[in-house]
Amino acid sequence: MKAFKPTLLAAALAFASLDAMAAADLVLLNGKLYTADPAQPSAQAMAVADGKVLKVGSDSEIKALADASTRVIDLAGKRLLPGMIDSHNHAIFGGLELSAANLDSEEGVSTQDLEQRLRGWRDDGRARLGDVLVVVGVSSTYWAKAEELGRTFSHGEWQNVPVVFIGSDHHTAWANQAMLERAGIDARLLASLPAAERGTLGKRKDGSPNGFAVDAGWDRIAAAMPAHSAEALLHAADAAVKYNNSFGITAWMDPAVNAAPGESLFSLKPTEKSVGVLPAYKALAAQGGLNAHVAALLVANPKSTPADLDTLDKVRQQFQGIPNLTLPGIKIFADGVVEYPAQSAAMLEPYRNTHGNGELLIDPAHFGELVSAADARGWLVHIHAIGDRAVRESLNGIEQARKDRHSGVTHSLTHLQLVNPAEFARLKPLDVIASMQLLWASADEYTVDMVKPYVSSAIYPYQYPAHSLLSHGATIAGASDWSVSSPNPWLAIHQAITREGPKGVLNAAERIDRQTLLQAYTLNAAKAIGLERQIGSLTPGKQADFIILDRDVLSVADQDLADTRVLQTWFGGREVYKAEL
Repeated sequence: MKAFKPTLLAAALAFASLDAMAAADLVLLNGKLYTADPAQPSAQAMAVADGKVLKVGSDSEIKALADASTRVIDLAGKRLLPGMIDSHNHAIFGGLELSAANLDSEEGVSTQDLEQRLRGWRDDGRARLGDVLVVVGVSSTYWAKAEELGRTFSHGEWQNVPVVFIGSDHHTAWANQAMLERAGIDARLLASLPAAERGTLGKRKDGSPNGFAVDAGWDRIAAAMPAHSAEALLHAADAAVKYNNSFGITAWMDPAVNAAPGESLFSLKPTEKSVGVLPAYKALAAQGGLNAHVAALLVANPKSTPADLDTLDKVRQQFQGIPNLTLPGIKIFADGVVEYPAQSAAMLEPYRNTHGNGELLIDPAHFGELVSAADARGWLVHIHAIGDRAVRESLNGIEQARKDRHSGVTHSLTHLQLVNPAEFARLKPLDVIASMQLLWASADEYTVDMVKPYVSSAIYPYQYPAHSLLSHGATIAGASDWSVSSPNPWLAIHQAITREGPKGVLNAAERIDRQTLLQAYTLNAAKAIGLERQIGSLTPGKQADFIILDRDVLSVADQDLADTRVLQTWFGGREVYKAEL
């Protein structure tokens, strides 16, 4: 009898397990599943129950879990993947730009053509933000024409109309004289700027402003612009979710939620009332429209002290318990951007033209204390680091936190445009994820014309060094930085594999393979946003976020990846997007 009881118990448990699994309300058969789960990377079919993955396996295994009430979908051999995850996506800012006057980074547009377009956008209302005319998505190639822009847009019909052109990088902009006057920017202000801000506003030889602005200079202009209404932000949030879903994106990290569009980002001094776009996410969730997981980060001032985190925590407490919204940590700007003429990224070697090293926004003597204090709270830290000095000092800060404790919290650096080889092997032991926008890894006007002539020839080959980081054990997470660039992961995956652009190939040695990239946009990105236990792979018990594609992205030619279309996007076992055929 003693030997018989365990046998009966095992049989009872087996039958109970079968009964539980028989509750599948959706099964998908006859497909090619890439699960992103190392324990079972591929399968033919999947069962879903109560919005979660019940089981993946063969058609016969999954068919056994269906009953008369189960919805059955024949995939007809199509490729099915977990939902894509974007580890750096300013979704609501991007949602606003979907209906704005937008140049979409188009280059070669003459000043005369730009003026004609502005007239049209003024008349149809797309450029209007209160009484200011705003155009977004402007290529940084325009900033070399600051004087020409001034001769056109500060005179004639525009003389008394505030006009702002916002760079596609969201670090740079140009404002006409009417807007500069509204923002209080004149020769006297430029002469009085502290040393750290002296390159943030462009000036003429006579000391007057020429309209160009970067980082803190742009903050001054943005602060004088009208605010977006709550209704506009809610509409943008809804549009952003639908737009991301159309590319198969079911989760993202929004790295600046406590700053509303137009509020300071680079010198933000947050208070407990600095709630930014969080009310829009909350309102959308209340309407049942937040069909994506949003890991919302609060921007902390780069010079923050550990005590300042108490203020950010008060903001976090106001937005707890909202479906599909988490607040797992903070975002910090370590520097700006590297492209000429901004050149605010912090570099180890000086820029060749200015002989300056850019601007390191964090204080290396105390940054580790801030990272460690956030880590002690269980908060992840996500750091904007573009220049090689910013990358080094950011890793130094995280290293301090790791010396203080082994918290298990994953921190990340984002962008990593220029990385000194001495840093390649540091990410893995520090458990730092590289959140990379590899759509930017192209030989084009930005990386060649606006970077190569101005930085050290020793560091230039290490632009977006994905393969070098990977070969040293680093984990890469996919990211877009939308609306700086498209959130379409298939464009980025194609670019990371080819690294081809209009001016050739940007260091072919840094190409990486598609399997790495699929993991980057699934399980790795889930880890970067602090949700790897809930999403990121088609593992039983995780939420059933998945997509169905029009082609087999594991076997098609590299050139065909960029044209990949998402046929269906499912979130929590519900279809939230279906392509028009």
